[in-house]
Order: sequence, then structure tokens, then C-alpha cells
Amino acid sequence: MAAMMKAAVLHALKTPLKIEQVPIPQPGHGDLLIKVTACGVCHSDLHAIDGDWTPPPVIPLIPGHEVAGRVTKVGAGVTGFAVGEHVGVPWMYSSCGTCEFCLAGMETICKSAEATGYTKPGGYAEYLVAPAAFVGRLPDDADPYALAPILCAGVTTYRGLKRTGARPGQWVTILGIGGLGHIAIQYAKAMGLRVAAVDVSDEKLSLAKSLGAEVTVNGAETDAVAAVQEKIGGSHAAVVTAVASKAFEQAILMLRPGGTVAYIGLPGGKADEIRTSISAITNWELSVRGSNVGTRQDLNEAIAFATNGLVKATIRTVKLDEINTVLDDMRKGKIVGRVVIDMKD
Repeated sequence: MAAMMKAAVLHALKTPLKIEQVPIPQPGHGDLLIKVTACGVCHSDLHAIDGDWTPPPVIPLIPGHEVAGRVTKVGAGVTGFAVGEHVGVPWMYSSCGTCEFCLAGMETICKSAEATGYTKPGGYAEYLVAPAAFVGRLPDDADPYALAPILCAGVTTYRGLKRTGARPGQWVTILGIGGLGHIAIQYAKAMGLRVAAVDVSDEKLSLAKSLGAEVTVNGAETDAVAAVQEKIGGSHAAVVTAVASKAFEQAILMLRPGGTVAYIGLPGGKADEIRTSISAITNWELSVRGSNVGTRQDLNEAIAFATNGLVKATIRTVKLDEINTVLDDMRKGKIVGRVVIDMKD
């Protein structure tokens, strides 16, 4: 009889996860079996569970793609990893490695890419299997709960900031100070940027200020575009981590001439479409760039910022049995910072 593990499983879209016993997976050629210590809860998990994206996730599904844990078994053909090693598993489960995008260092847009907790079983479980080639290495003494969110929220915001091309001393406006946004502020500061933060929650803006944002704007109380233009003369760059379509529309208008906005947040559903000013983009030579999670190199760099004390997620831990309550709170916008599942016994 196969050994079993505890997991939170999605059996149908838009339904609560079921806590149940499922077989412990076994590593194939090139894989690692990892005992999960911590798994961050990401808004992308909610999109997967609610079926907001096309194509939908593979059902039944174990969500979770911010996974920190220890190697418990090394598959055939794997070199450079040992049992007991501290590792992290991100959203990018794998890519083909041979297409034009992979060869150009853009594996994030590989058409054959697989996603942890979406097309492959994720970290809302005691164990998971992941390809050794796409697993991140974590310092042995690093806090797994603090690092788990870096494996998605960290690498995603770091890559988005890089894709704006903003230089030290320039302004970047972060729209949405949630699980992604509060980490984006820290990466921006560590990269030498000046930060303006926009949200509709005073509590989240207070967090933004404590993390180094020089300017904060409550979009529920004032014209956020006018405020950013007035306070800093427009932003050299903007990064949208929010999931409201209005934020994506506003970000373009917050830029100064020649500015660049990176879209990171994924609204899903009807909120996935926006209206914008073509004349503003054309006349002021503005740039709009998508940014999709991050490459393996981005992941290594993002981890290095965190392990050197430059970035730290604001977290609270919960047990796996609490996951449906956490997801409901996320739907209602009640979560400040990041929630991490503690998978220790």
C-alpha cells in the first residue's frame, strides 16, 4: 500500500478545498521529492481555484507555488542535490529549454511551460515532486516561512521592477500594497529607487510608509493620478500589483514622459480588460510591459536580496486546515502582507 500524505485538494472549480489523504508522489528522472515546511498563499492560487484564467487548472489539483522545504529523495539522473538540502519551488515548474524564448532567456513565456500548483501538484501538501533543474537553493539556516513568499511575490515584483528599466534615484509608483506590493516596495528601495505607494486602504499605506515609501496616496479618497503627478511630477516607472482594472488604467497616466509601466497583477474575469489613452502613450512615448513571474536567474537574484536582509515579507502563519478561511479572507481583501501555511507536524 502506498504511503499517504495530507493535502488540500481542489476537485471542482469554485468549491472549497478538501483536506484529505493522498499518495505521496515519487520522483521521476531528474526530479526531487521535497518535504514541505512552508507554502505561501498567493492570489494566483485563488484565481486557479475560482477558474478565472484560460485554460483552467488541471483538476483534481493541489494548489500552492511558494514552497520551501527539504529534499527527502533524489531521482535518477539528478546531480548536485542531496537529501536534507533546503530548497524552494516556485510557480515555474518547468519549461522546454529548446524553444526560441527559452534560448533567449525568456523561459517565462515558453509555450510548453508547466506551473506548480496549476498544471502540476503544488505545495498545499506534506510532499511534492519538482524538477531539480527548476528548484531554487535556499541557505541551510534561512527561515523557510519568511522565504516562501519570495519564491513568487519576491521574484515576480523584482522582475517587474527590472523590466521598467528604472534607474537608481528615479521614482517608481507601486499600485496595490498587498502581498506583492509590500514586497515590491522593499525591492525598489534595495535597487536604489524612490517609491510612491497607491492603495485604497490606510492600513496598507501605513505599512508602505514603514517599508520606505516616501509618498502614499489613498485612491479611495483622492484623484490618485493627479496626486502622483502633483507630488512627484509623474513617475519614471510604475508597477501594478493590484487586481482592480482601474489601477492598470491609472498607472499609465501616472507616468512622466518616457515612463514605463509593468503589469504584474492578474485581475481575471471581466476585470481583465482596460481602457486607456492611446494618444497619451503615443505623444509622451510611454511604454507598457507585461511581466510574468521570473526566470530561474531572477529567482536566484530575488532570493539573494532576501537572504542578505534587504527584503522581508510581512507574514502570518496558519495550518493547512485553515486554508479555506484564508482564501475567503483573500477574496474579501482582508489580508495584509502574506499568509504562509506551516506544514510542520
